[in-house]
Amino acid sequence: MATWNVNSVKQRMPRLLPWLDQRQPDVVCLQETKLADGAFRELLGEELSSRGYEIALNGEVQWNGVAILSRAGVEDVVAGVAGAPGFPNPEARAVAATCGGIRVYSVYVPNGRTPDSEHYRYKLAWLAALRDVVKAGPQDAIVCGDMNIAPTDADVFDPAAYAGHTHVTPPEREALSALEAVGLRDVVRDRWPTERAFTYWDYRAGMFHQDLGMRIDLVLAAASVAGRVKAAWVDRQARKGTGPSDHAPVIVDLDEAPDGDIGPVVPPPSAPAAARGSVKLPQAS
Repeated sequence: MATWNVNSVKQRMPRLLPWLDQRQPDVVCLQETKLADGAFRELLGEELSSRGYEIALNGEVQWNGVAILSRAGVEDVVAGVAGAPGFPNPEARAVAATCGGIRVYSVYVPNGRTPDSEHYRYKLAWLAALRDVVKAGPQDAIVCGDMNIAPTDADVFDPAAYAGHTHVTPPEREALSALEAVGLRDVVRDRWPTERAFTYWDYRAGMFHQDLGMRIDLVLAAASVAGRVKAAWVDRQARKGTGPSDHAPVIVDLDEAPDGDIGPVVPPPSAPAAARGSVKLPQAS
């Protein structure tokens, strides 16, 4: 299984299709597809079908958008999160389907923009609704996606650089913890408790090449699913080269690991970790 914020599936097609062929994931959760459902099917329907994928979609024109691609079946598709607020109208931020007996949620959590803003409060309320839906759903579940929250200070290159910004504030982390408290485990941290592992790097200021990132793309699995994990890693290679997303895919293998348990820092960072306090975020400079 994999999750990937592609930051426009139309822009990322030259990267997405070869990546599917290379990694051969059975189930893929995509976020920030930025396409309405009809346009997604027109663009990718034949390509995905030829690769054996069924699709579940919740998209909108230009913004947001999530998808599940599955070669393990797609049943009981539900678009959106029951009881979730809109901003002001419901946004295309979640889709769920049962794939191979597992309830799979592909989610794109609101950004929050600035602490204690209206959008920030929307983010917290949206997460509370997601928690309630997952709690009420099937026990064999996995929540994959761009959570727009770094769970701990170890999940950002420098906590000082993020002071005063979203993604790291106590209320956001408490909302994420409340979601996990329904019985979900962070499978990357389960497997790599102390490794430096990021999934997002700003396009600006050479952040990727300096490995100045954050881990905000998560795979949260129920105990019954987490117990089957044989490998969990961040595919940094997909963030390299021409025309990448600003996120890297997270890959989790259940029952067997055809690529091996290669870990979240393979290929290795292009630069050593920066000294704390020495780098500011591009938007803060």
